[in-house]
Amino acid sequence: MLNLNDVYFFTQVIDHGGFAPAARVTGTPKSTLSKRITALEAELGVRLIQRSSRRFTVTDLGREFHRHAVAMLIEAEAAENAVRQRLAEPSGIVRITASIPTAQAALAQPLLELARRYPKLHVAVQAADRFVDIIQEGIDIAVRDHFAPLPDSGLIQRTVCVDPVYLVAAPDYLAAHGMPAAPAELAGHEGLLVHPQAAPWRLQRNAEVVEVLPRGRLSANESSILLAAAAGGMGIACLPRKLCGAALQAGQLLRVLPEWTAGQVTTSLLIPHRRGQLPSVRAVADVLAERIPLLR
Repeated sequence: MLNLNDVYFFTQVIDHGGFAPAARVTGTPKSTLSKRITALEAELGVRLIQRSSRRFTVTDLGREFHRHAVAMLIEAEAAENAVRQRLAEPSGIVRITASIPTAQAALAQPLLELARRYPKLHVAVQAADRFVDIIQEGIDIAVRDHFAPLPDSGLIQRTVCVDPVYLVAAPDYLAAHGMPAAPAELAGHEGLLVHPQAAPWRLQRNAEVVEVLPRGRLSANESSILLAAAAGGMGIACLPRKLCGAALQAGQLLRVLPEWTAGQVTTSLLIPHRRGQLPSVRAVADVLAERIPLLR
């Protein structure tokens, strides 16, 4: 494989009519130019320039090689500029997938920020509550909320934030049924569960862990339904802080047993290795990592 720098030096010597003029233009010593062109000729196995102390002549092969060398350098410069433009301003389509609740709770504000920062970037969001094979379906970034560690899948895994899970209920519900003073009292309350046969809630306060299961009033495997049911006074729900935070601030929900949490949910970005090197994908991942934690 030819050294592209040697090809560049050769074209400079030819274009400027000699080693001395080329040395002045490029700022490279004449001795270095001579050594590099000698190395190029040795690599090609031909003489490109006939030179002596008084004469400088380009051979026929040298002229032919020069024509191709100039074209090659132009293409190399175009390739470099294309990459630098992408690095300077991310552009093109970046495909993101997330569950519907995650998309609703976590993506709207970051997408606005991306649109402001990178007007040439097109972010395509696929919100779906089904298994998405991000490799087969050409996804660049998957945003995943998970309670347990994700399996080692060969994907780039980037942790964005870790959010506690709160016990929450509407003020009207607590006024009617009373505010629990201890975890054991939850057994006498209406619970908004993720499944009719849901496992007991595992509550933690520092190093203390207890399990308790309230009465099942309603079950749904969709967090926004549980949020609406809790705000509607139907019972107590376990919800990530980022999902119920706005309702807590608005007074629509109150924390139950505020010293206790019901575990934690981790938000991670999953990125295929071959896509993770693209400047546009890195830019989107950086904004998601920056903005999602602020939504809590």
